[in-house]
This record gives sequence, structure tokens and C-alpha cells, in this order.
Amino acid sequence: MIGSVAAVVVAGAGFGAYAMYGGGADREGGGRTTSAAAGEKAKSGPLTAAEVTATAQRFLTAWQSGDVAGAAAATDDAEAAKALLTGYTKDARVKDVTLTPGTPAGDKVPFSVKATVAHGETSKPLTYDSALTVVRGPGDGEPLVDWHAAVVHPELKDGDKLVTGEAGDPPVEALDRDGGKLTAAEYPSLGTVLDGLREKYGEKAGGTPGIELRVIRGKESKAAKASDKTLLELSEGTPGTVKTTLDPALQAAAEQQVSGKARASVVLMRASTGEILAVANGGHGFNTAFQGSLAPGSTMKVVTASMLIEKDLASMDEKHPCPKYFSYGGWKFQNDDEFEIKDGTFKASFARSCNTAFISQAPELENDDLTRQAKEVFGLSMNNWTVGVPTFDGSVPVQSAAPMAASLIGQGGVRMNPLNMASVAATVKSGSFHQPYLVPPSVDGRKLATASRTMSASTLAQLREMMSYTAAAGTAAGAMAGVGGDAGAKTGSAEVDNQEKPNGWFTAYKGDLAAAGVVQQGGHGSESAGPIVAALLKNAG
Repeated sequence: MIGSVAAVVVAGAGFGAYAMYGGGADREGGGRTTSAAAGEKAKSGPLTAAEVTATAQRFLTAWQSGDVAGAAAATDDAEAAKALLTGYTKDARVKDVTLTPGTPAGDKVPFSVKATVAHGETSKPLTYDSALTVVRGPGDGEPLVDWHAAVVHPELKDGDKLVTGEAGDPPVEALDRDGGKLTAAEYPSLGTVLDGLREKYGEKAGGTPGIELRVIRGKESKAAKASDKTLLELSEGTPGTVKTTLDPALQAAAEQQVSGKARASVVLMRASTGEILAVANGGHGFNTAFQGSLAPGSTMKVVTASMLIEKDLASMDEKHPCPKYFSYGGWKFQNDDEFEIKDGTFKASFARSCNTAFISQAPELENDDLTRQAKEVFGLSMNNWTVGVPTFDGSVPVQSAAPMAASLIGQGGVRMNPLNMASVAATVKSGSFHQPYLVPPSVDGRKLATASRTMSASTLAQLREMMSYTAAAGTAAGAMAGVGGDAGAKTGSAEVDNQEKPNGWFTAYKGDLAAAGVVQQGGHGSESAGPIVAALLKNAG
């Protein structure tokens, strides 16, 4: 049996030299005696192709043959590897595993998995692709598999596990606002959303569970609000139904806008009610649109501007400073391309997205002013939204000195996602905060979050005028051309450490619709996220 196992694994491209390395014998014991190890210099430098192939071979052969201890010993975290690989057989009930390596690319080795999942009298084939990376281990520098749960299955995060059994949550059939069925096959972006709906409403919607192979999320994944995920259905359960607010035509349009853009996300909602009409992510593994936590850049100036106007630190038509530079808290801030506006108004600074026009007011502010404005007026950073699926509700922490100043332009510690910023535009358009929701509260009687106050009529009028002017003649004009009607917008770009291009942001409204989007590493929001958001508003009529 061992011979046939080795034959399957060795058949992979690039692994013909496996035999000469002895298959990693005695690796669990360190592969060398203590005296030999002590007398030898630790290995260093780039891995050779032979080291990569031999290490991958050792790991894959041991895993396939059921030698969990041997496979774990070939990794740089034997304890975690042993626990997950043991669970792969015991809890996930995976058997008859065949691992076929592909051609190595540097220190990375892809491989395919073919196996069977069996539960009682029921079994089904399981196939998927994965990959491993070889690194030098600590101490002796010997090559080892860089252990992460994703080696076992790409849907796993560290701390997650695989379990086969009666599903904890019965399946749900999600419906759009017209009663049509929503599926990940037709709307790829909705995969994570449908997982969230099942987790929230599976037991409430009247269905019965089936037998499934599922990813059960660990502590870190749950902290990130990741939902459990079904990988293989061995026997069908009976689904319950959950109606959502999604509009099928607009959802299709949103999917089309992010298609082929792996790091693009967008949300469209009704401003007067909070109903979410469309949500889409170009990369389908994580729901950035609802759960992302990214600096929103200058789109945050909508919130900051409302605060400055309320505090009589700015007024739309009054002169307002926009110098090339402004220093505060030991940091020197500047505008894009170091521009300045001489004798310009606050409206001009907002439309041009002048950073220093906002930073210059930091000396007049208390450290918690922006935090309070975000919470009290825009309903953000309270962690109490009940959308119907997991969401990140924005974060505007209290900061001081330079980070507080940076937060005024959506940097520092401020974090948002397209859902949050669509809600900001919606609050401006409707005049008050309406918590976004995907599942009507009437379905389960839950209470939606509220804000404690609204902007004054004067502040609201000025903010709408500035967003309208930005859409017509400011940084958003190019993207918003042709949108027409009662429209307003704000662009943004957020610098990220070790990232060549900033994240591009755009938030806008037209009529009773509000939308926001982000393209990570997209550059300026007017050129990246702007066309996506504007196209959705046009599609919505």
C-alpha cells in the first residue's frame, strides 16, 4: 500500500528526485542526531528546488498514507498541523485521500486533492485544489512546510476546522424583493451573504438540516465575523425561506460592475428607508462591502464637513484656508500634488478635496469631536447595526494630536467599508440616519439602530450643496457625468503602508438612492470606484 501511495504522489511534475532524499525519514526526530546537528552550521539562504520538492514530497506522502505525525513533523508548527490533520479524518470523515502535486513555482507547490467524505450510509467524492509553501525552519534552517490551515483546504483560516455531520443551521432559500431565488451561481458576490443569512436565520426560517462537510470557524475568524461555510452537501436538508431587500436587476448590474476587478466592492441602498438594493465584491472570498475595515480617505470629509459647519468653524460660501501644507502634532500634512487654493471658499476646498482645509481646524477641536459626530448624526462606530448578516459598522476612535488630525481626512484610525459610506451619503440625502438592512426587521422583529440627533437645516443644506457642486464641477465630475437629476458625490483616496497605489473611494446619491464603492490599490477614487458607483446610479434610473 505504501508503494502505491508513493507512486501517486511521485507522479507529480518536478518530483522525480524524491527518492534520493529518502522521503524525509526520521524527520519527526529531527532527521539528525543531536551531536551531528550541534556540529553543523544552520542552513540559510534561498531554498533550492531539490529542498522544495523533497519537503513537499515528504509532507504529502505522509498525509496521504495516514501518517499524521510524520506529516505534522514536516511542518513548522507540528502541534497545529497534527490537530487539523487528525480532525480531517476523525471529524471531517475524509478517507481514501489521493494527493497529486503540481509543478513547483519557487517555494510554492500546488497540489490537488481527491477523496471521499463518508457519514453513515452516505458518501460523496470530494475534490479541490490547494497549495503549500516551503520555508526554512527556525534553528537549523532545515526546509519545512509553512503551516497554515489553508494548506488542508483553501477555505480554512488558522483556527478553523472541518466537520461532517448534521448541519448546525438548516439551509435557507434566500429571495429577492420580488420573490425570486438568490443563488451564488447566478450572483457570485452573494456567496458570503448567503452564508450569513443561513447562520442568522437557518433555525428561524422553518427548514431542517442535512448532512454536510462544513468549515466551522475558530475564534479569530469569528472575531472577523466570518460565517461557517458548507463545502459539500452529502444529503439535502429542507430549506426555509428568507426574503431580502435586494433588487434582482440592480444586483445583476452590481455584479457586472465588479466583474474582473478582484479588489472592487460596491453597495447600493435606498436613502429614505435603509433598504440595501445591491451588494457586490469582485473578490468573492470575503465580503469587503459589508465587513471590510479600511481607511475611507477623503469620503470621510462628508462627516468632518458637517461637524465643522455645526461648530461654526466653516461655512460653505465663506473664505477658508487651503494652504499647500499644514503641520499639527508633529506631522506635516499636504494636498495631492501640493496644490493650494488662495482666497477660496470652504465649498471650493470640499469640491477640490483639499486636505489642509480640514487639518487646519484640528487645533480648534476636542479629541472626541469627530467620534461624537459620526455616532450621534451618522450612526457609525456604535457596533449595533442589525443588517441581517454580519457587518462591520465603521470605527471612528477617539485620537489625539496628529492621528486625530489625520482622522479628519479619513486616515489615522478611521475605518469604514462601502456599506458604511453608502449610509453616509444616504444620511445626507434623506436628512437623517436610517440603518441599512438586508432583511426587513418585520421578518424577525429585531430593532434597527438609530442615531441620537440630526443635523441642523442649515448644515444639511450646505452639505447637500457642496456634494452637488463636487458632482458637477469638483473631483467627482468626470465619474458623475451623465448621472443627472438631484445628485451629489465625494471622492476619496486612502494611503496604505507598503501599498504602491492608494485605495480609491467614491460615495454618491441620486434621488432616493445612495451608493459607495472602493477599489483597493485603485488609485484616485474618481477613476476607480467612481465609474462603478455612477454606473449603478444610472442603472437605477
